[in-house]
Amino acid sequence: MNKIFHSGFLVLAAGLIFLASARLHAADAAPQSAPRDVPYPGMLTIRVDLTDAPNRIYRVHETIPVKPGPFTFYYPQWPFPNHAPDGPIANIAGLIVTANGKRVPWRRDLRDMYTFHVDVPADAGQLDLSFQYLQAEPDGGEPLESSVWWADSVWSTPNLVDVAFTQVSFYPAGYYTRDIQIQSTVTLPAGWKFATALEVAGQSGNAIRFKPISFNNFIDSPLVAGKYFVRVDLAAGAKAPVHLDIVGDSANAVHINSKQTGEYRALVKQLYALFDSHHYDHYDLLLTVSDHVPPDGLEHHQSSDNRASADFLTDDDAFVHGAALLPHEFTHSWNGKFRRPAGLWTPNFNMVEEDDLVWVYEGLTEYWSMVLSARSGMWTPEQFRQSLASIAADMSHRTGREWRSLQDVVDSEQLLYHNGSYWGNYRRATDFYPEGALLWLDVDTEIRQLSHDRHSLDDFAKAFYSMDNGSYVTKTYTFQDVVDALNRVQPFDWTKFLRARLDYTGPTLPEHGIQRGGWKLVYTDKPSEWSKVEAKLAGSAVDLEYSIGFSASSGGAVHDVQWNGPAFKAGLVAGMTIVAVNGRGYSSDAIKAAIDAARNNPDPIVLLVKHAGEFSTLKVDYHAGLKYPHLVREHGTRDRIDDIIAARNQGGGPG
Repeated sequence: MNKIFHSGFLVLAAGLIFLASARLHAADAAPQSAPRDVPYPGMLTIRVDLTDAPNRIYRVHETIPVKPGPFTFYYPQWPFPNHAPDGPIANIAGLIVTANGKRVPWRRDLRDMYTFHVDVPADAGQLDLSFQYLQAEPDGGEPLESSVWWADSVWSTPNLVDVAFTQVSFYPAGYYTRDIQIQSTVTLPAGWKFATALEVAGQSGNAIRFKPISFNNFIDSPLVAGKYFVRVDLAAGAKAPVHLDIVGDSANAVHINSKQTGEYRALVKQLYALFDSHHYDHYDLLLTVSDHVPPDGLEHHQSSDNRASADFLTDDDAFVHGAALLPHEFTHSWNGKFRRPAGLWTPNFNMVEEDDLVWVYEGLTEYWSMVLSARSGMWTPEQFRQSLASIAADMSHRTGREWRSLQDVVDSEQLLYHNGSYWGNYRRATDFYPEGALLWLDVDTEIRQLSHDRHSLDDFAKAFYSMDNGSYVTKTYTFQDVVDALNRVQPFDWTKFLRARLDYTGPTLPEHGIQRGGWKLVYTDKPSEWSKVEAKLAGSAVDLEYSIGFSASSGGAVHDVQWNGPAFKAGLVAGMTIVAVNGRGYSSDAIKAAIDAARNNPDPIVLLVKHAGEFSTLKVDYHAGLKYPHLVREHGTRDRIDDIIAARNQGGGPG
């Protein structure tokens, strides 16, 4: 080979590389066409190897049928039901694309980090994608409860894995995801058992092959597996089976007693009595109990991904305090998955969602999760009322309502899940859960009062969710659809009623369901049993928002401060650390004792605080004592709260 030929070859090769790069660059700048509602040609396959799950390494191989030429594929950016563009694409590593065994260059879109472009070779009929999902280690720094470690991610320990397939898969652009078919195989560590809403086609050793399904339903069907596994039948003999599938880090953690089993079976019956329907072929309540997985819950159409502490089933206080988790996520099968706000339905997982009706999606679900916890026996009537008192007190002290309406909190939902907790009362966090529950209690009691207690929100549940029994094809709705359905139950100006609460800004709580329910919120210096359990589970942290006006960890780190409250006016802000109280070292007991003593002492409460390495002294002029919320009966009124939480007869069931 002579130098002239060699030099010319390099120039030619450089030109070809430039042209290929230019084509990829042109493709990434091209506007994306709208997805088509037609079948995708061919079937995707995906193999998820979880044998290294104990080390939080997940190996994936995916094939996508293609034709030669420019091709675009996505990583899910809006992984429903997250309501936010938070698909953890940063956890994807080692992405290699090949066709016919040869590497194919890929290029990330410069304007959309979740979009990838390739040029498919002329002789290729499929692309092979190999990559790893590397789960960050929460134990290495950030606390488990931090939003950084939110439930969207894949989680594992040496004894279990909890995987959401939306995090470990790509899909072709240009099609509705319901029109893309995929066949999946999952390989587990030896001896591990598993549960998922996916239906098994076959198993060879530790490799489980699942039946083909739409990409839509595939990523809506998480899987849990583990060394310690228990499965409980919650609807024996039913046409649509319901199971509770538990994985944990020990045999003791996954033990469920007969009382708890009975309550979960009662939950299924109470859900059917409420909605008079079901919208799944079968349903799996997936429950991970571990102190190495952050507590949370995610709804799916034929399953739910529920995560709780390792002692959830073994500690009575932990179980009662977290009892509403599974009812909440199960309720979403009707409210959120089957009936869904129109703005939250999109053809694929890379189109922007609109969250303006999340006060229905989440708020109504939160309300029913509390009611169902009582109706199924997980909560006593007193525990229901104490939980309601806690929520009402918290929302009554939400200082951010002065400037920010509940509707704006709903509209900006996608910003709030990962926004941290500092200044939560003033900035407002995901308040559409607790205030949404109060809003729907307000609706329920208004229906009851207007109808002289002949109708209730239960009638709305049957009217709005019972159609197309057995189907899980999503039916969307608008604000007007909600109003119309309420009017069919009880004629009233529901638009005015709802907008007065959703759009309100001001100093008071706009919902009045507790009062209309025959009760009122009061404060005493004695905590309820619910408040005691909350303090116990918080590890000696204190919530003094209703009195001196702040909450802090057991070590004195200030989490939140009531805007313009007594502590705020003295100079306390979120992020400070309280070192001493009235000259004595800080502790939860010390600050409570100081607040109690100040009732009969005109002197201010003196706090020594540390902030950014500097110490200062703050004097808090507060003398009204400790305050804990309770509900007390309004004599001479009907106890509609008791009516609401009374168990229902299932009747013939949904069929």
